[in-house]
Amino acid sequence: MKRKVLFICTANSARSLMAEALLRHMAGDQFEVASAGTQPSEPNPLALQVLQEAGIPTEDLQSKSLSHFQNERWDYVITLCENAARECVAFSQGAQQIAWDFPDPAASNRHATFSLTLKELKERIGLFTLVHQKGTALKPEVYKPVTIFKALGDDLRLAALLLIRDQTRLCVCELTEAFGLAQPKVSRHLAILRDAGLVETERRGQWVYYYLNPRLPGWVSRVLDETARSNGGLIETPLVKLQAMAERPALQCP
Repeated sequence: MKRKVLFICTANSARSLMAEALLRHMAGDQFEVASAGTQPSEPNPLALQVLQEAGIPTEDLQSKSLSHFQNERWDYVITLCENAARECVAFSQGAQQIAWDFPDPAASNRHATFSLTLKELKERIGLFTLVHQKGTALKPEVYKPVTIFKALGDDLRLAALLLIRDQTRLCVCELTEAFGLAQPKVSRHLAILRDAGLVETERRGQWVYYYLNPRLPGWVSRVLDETARSNGGLIETPLVKLQAMAERPALQCP
């Protein structure tokens, strides 16, 4: 039986429609896919264009209201913007809620921006299918080297993971300060690490903290340990910035 995935963003005109088309094209044999918007409009012509240029069918793509799916059961509800994530916290009881934060390409109305969004969505969905192809949660015994090394194959993700390992747990604002990057970009990379089963999250008050998954298999832990020992320079500068951060949230939490 196929597992059901619902992608949600505000207008259901670009990001969520592109994600719907991509997952159906890449793993339609494993997942039943739909998308919706909290304030639906119309499919963005550039979103349809870049999908068609990539050879991905668009004939059945329509902007739909979230209320259309209110009474259906979902295995995964994936939001693609902060607004949708705030509005859909309790949308589907029993579904695994996943928050991806992708900038809206419609803000620029440029073909190149839509192409980049499609590329990034394809990478994230490819990782999602690797992680979730055999169940609704990643278990230690099914950690796959391809999934893990793909998640680690980015300078920022690797450094962020090593910094989290060094500090035990960090929230997004601490990581944005350490790396000098915008929150949406840091959040996207953290979501990839979480989808790969490398980190977990814990809410303390208004802050969500990331920490290494305590159930990592031994071989993954050894890779991280050896990488940290032999490549301390990866987090040297971020660590200095983090330690100089004023009023760190971690210092205010019990």
